[in-house]
Amino acid sequence: MNRSQLVKAVAAHTGNDAKAVDATMKGLTEVVTAITSKGEPVTIAGFAKFARVETKARMGRNPATGAPVKIKAKKKARITALKGFKEAVLTPSMAPKLAKGIWPPAAGPARPAIKAAGTRAAGTAAARTRAAATADASAARASATRPSATRPSPASASGGSASSAKPSSAKPSAAKPSAARAPGTKAAGARRTSTTRTTAANGASANGASANGATPRRGPTKRAAAR
Repeated sequence: MNRSQLVKAVAAHTGNDAKAVDATMKGLTEVVTAITSKGEPVTIAGFAKFARVETKARMGRNPATGAPVKIKAKKKARITALKGFKEAVLTPSMAPKLAKGIWPPAAGPARPAIKAAGTRAAGTAAARTRAAATADASAARASATRPSATRPSPASASGGSASSAKPSSAKPSAAKPSAARAPGTKAAGARRTSTTRTTAANGASANGASANGATPRRGPTKRAAAR
């Protein structure tokens, strides 16, 4: 129990105004503290005794080594529970009876808790809405940055040729026609190479015959056959 709760409980128990009880309690603590600070004890019968205790300087011993130690003079604030308070605390049946609802205090309406729960739920829903909006914005930015496919212009779609209407693409399929022509190119190169080799061989044989002085034989012509 704190001070405000104590004020409310005393006000409810005595039937006085809470402000008057608070002022009375404040005056009580101030008076008891001021009087006790002057060295005069204050006793509330059946409750407690408030006093300032002064101890004189004396000699003592160190419990570990047994060596003598000088203890200085000092002052202490002491609150001593009296007989009535002790008996009531140790035996609850002897404690004063309080009216119902003073302590523990009656449970208040649950509306503040409901409002707090509603506020937390609203905050959670707002956070989810903001997260969803952020996700949608990110998706929109991602779709906007993607490269879009080239679409044929209206003119080419209406009267242009099919080849001009198709969008240019760098797909690997575009390289297939050149790959298909490669075998034909190789075959043509092979035929040219074999023809060149045959011509070179014939030239070499002719040169060899002329070098030996032999004249190549010619077949009978049509005139000789006529004769």
